[in-house]
Amino acid sequence: MCLAVPLKLVEISDDGCMGTVDAGGSPMPVGLDLVPDVKLGDYVLVHAGMAIEVLEESEARETLKLYEEFIEASDLIEPKAD
Repeated sequence: MCLAVPLKLVEISDDGCMGTVDAGGSPMPVGLDLVPDVKLGDYVLVHAGMAIEVLEESEARETLKLYEEFIEASDLIEPKAD
């Protein structure tokens, strides 16, 4: 299963090809080649180290909220015994 995560862009390199996103308080480098119009502070959808789409902040926050709910729910599920 592939998963893309919305993260906030906190830094853009001088040449605009690389950026840094805030991944839960940890900086993570991302390629920006696929989102040439991205601006500092935008939320981007990140997959495999690449920003693949710019998102509206409200959409990004809703997606992050759903991910958190999924993680919380999965912690409540006990693994099946073999």
